[in-house]
Amino acid sequence: MTATTPATKAARQAQIAGILAHAQVRSQEELAGMLADRGVHVAQATLSRDLEELGAVRLRGAAGALVYALPGDPGGPGSWPGGVGGTGAEGPVSHGPASAGQASRGGAAAARGAIEPAATGALPRVAAELLVSAEASANLVVLRTPAGGAQLLASALDHAEWPAILGTVAGDDTVLVIARDPAGGADLAEALLRQAERRT
Repeated sequence: MTATTPATKAARQAQIAGILAHAQVRSQEELAGMLADRGVHVAQATLSRDLEELGAVRLRGAAGALVYALPGDPGGPGSWPGGVGGTGAEGPVSHGPASAGQASRGGAAAARGAIEPAATGALPRVAAELLVSAEASANLVVLRTPAGGAQLLASALDHAEWPAILGTVAGDDTVLVIARDPAGGADLAEALLRQAERRT
């Protein structure tokens, strides 16, 4: 299985939520350092906005120091985007080991046009706002979004009319994308990440 995390606002906020759920963070500087350790570099003003949008508050921790905390109601303000609480929200970007199909970047670039259309329509904007993570296996790609975002992302994918996509199924915070190619999930996940990162 291939797990990937784009450099989108939703993915960054999922990283923040993962850190705050597992660590006693006393300051924004400390949080920025923890994000940097995971490969996520963010300006202080952006981090302040992220904390506000996530509903983070400072509470007195067990040791008496003020620490950041998030409300815990699933789907509510401050809940983990996409419901991802495991390695998808916490870990750094992981593309898995290089395969024989990935060895030739020239061939991959040439094949890219067959997988994805040009960045037109709403897809790049919607993906940049909503895509938290993408995991591929065989011809399936599982996309995670913040709570309530899956239907919008699936609709943008459907309207993009990619020949490489057979169809989508959306829940509340998860979209299942089925690739036409029986082994095309990993390439499709990378193409979706490129769409999201064009608008970040």
